[in-house]
Amino acid sequence: MAIKSTIFKANLQIADIDHGYYADHALTLARHPSETDERMMVRLVALAIHAHELQDTCRGDGTLAFGSGLSDPEDPDVSLTDFTGRKRLWIEVGQPEDKPLAKACSKADAVVVYAFGSAADVWWRGIEGKLSRLDRLQAWRLPTEVAPALAQLAERSMQLQATVQEGAITLSAAACTSSRFAGSSNRPQLSLRRCSTQISSRVSTPSAAACATSRSRTPSGNCLSRERIQR
Repeated sequence: MAIKSTIFKANLQIADIDHGYYADHALTLARHPSETDERMMVRLVALAIHAHELQDTCRGDGTLAFGSGLSDPEDPDVSLTDFTGRKRLWIEVGQPEDKPLAKACSKADAVVVYAFGSAADVWWRGIEGKLSRLDRLQAWRLPTEVAPALAQLAERSMQLQATVQEGAITLSAAACTSSRFAGSSNRPQLSLRRCSTQISSRVSTPSAAACATSRSRTPSGNCLSRERIQR
């Protein structure tokens, strides 16, 4: 008998100061049997980073949701759809192949990849030439230590807070209910900075001043960055 997906619930409070977006999201994540906590939490962070596009791109009349993920290779990990049914954003995490990404670019206005893991650089070097003409594609690399830190926040029922300010997103647990953190004075927390390099050279990086500010105000705890890989 096939093993069913494990259901996770997350109440995510987003305060995106950079974009003036403040909202609570009640989320359900179905973790496929072959999906790790790391991958599932990268999906959640990707949704938090782009949640402001509900307001900025869809003017509040759209749907930001998790896709079928590993259960359906043809479905995005996260997508933003406007009221007409048009795919405004398609997000993939991990190290997808070139053909699905090309197909995604034909279906959505923008496609974003969040690559993670120790083999992310190897993946990009092998696939870069095949993606060079995809104008709608951006790809970000999360340093190796990011995904394991995110996995520490994974629980079947999560209360999370995400704050975006000066190009940085900070994710923390609003309440530590897991035995992993019992008795700890520090709630699990991490910061993903938008500075550094991106795969797609078509999108400008934040200014050096903004990057310096993000670093100087990084909170205590697991402090991590996401990087853009230049062509």
